[in-house]
Amino acid sequence: MSIDHYENFPVASFLCPPPLRPAVAAIYWFARTADDLADEGDVPGPVRLANLADYRTELATACQAIGPLAPRWPHVFGPLRATIAQHALPQRLLTDLLSAFEQDVVKHAYATRAELLDYCRRSANPVGRLLLHLYGVRGAQALRQSDAICTALQLANFWQDLSVDTARGRLYASAEDCANHGLDTGGVLARTDSPIARALVADLVAWARGLMHEGAPLVHAVPGRAGWELRLVVQGGLRILDKIEAIGFTSLQRRPVLRWFDAPVVLWRALWMRPPIAHESLA
Repeated sequence: MSIDHYENFPVASFLCPPPLRPAVAAIYWFARTADDLADEGDVPGPVRLANLADYRTELATACQAIGPLAPRWPHVFGPLRATIAQHALPQRLLTDLLSAFEQDVVKHAYATRAELLDYCRRSANPVGRLLLHLYGVRGAQALRQSDAICTALQLANFWQDLSVDTARGRLYASAEDCANHGLDTGGVLARTDSPIARALVADLVAWARGLMHEGAPLVHAVPGRAGWELRLVVQGGLRILDKIEAIGFTSLQRRPVLRWFDAPVVLWRALWMRPPIAHESLA
């Protein structure tokens, strides 16, 4: 599940196949560093964008088989270049991640769910697709299920962090969703508790939970230890949504967190995940 700073990214855990751990770690450090450039500290926005532009240039160099890497991020682009060469990582997925981090600098609110899903398509879904690429899992259905899981994880993180993000002037609940519940975005940013605010959060949690269940069958398609790790990722995301529900959908006021005693629940649920039953035709 979550490792250190970059949310919902399984990094070279004991369940990750050992031969793939360097590749997973290289992708992690690429995403983690870009996230920090976009979001950490008190650096002005124009400087963040300039740093990310330099980062994008360095990614393009790393994707080439020739040419020296700049010395600014050797711990990122040295291993990443080797991983790209060894595993033929799709460059588009890496640039999609960068575009989402660049968007984080300039866009702090969303008009519709469609806008938010487009952000998730670039901020979260590439991670799952990169991991599937490493695991050798192919096919349109697997990609759709991976996207559903990754988007659900991103949304679960947003709804868990509502109190944190709104305090920073960021609102990932769309203006459309707020209006559907009779709320204006200013009131949500003010973190005002009310029955309709809780109903909004409940609706958002249900959205994320539905996406997670939609993608969950993928755990049976990913082979070996990686499949078991994905089970824990899925159940960890669902457990976060359960925690939001357990506090009465008041995550605008306080941030629910997973504790040590949630681990046995997550593990038990992961163990009991069953493949969907294939219904035979009655014709």
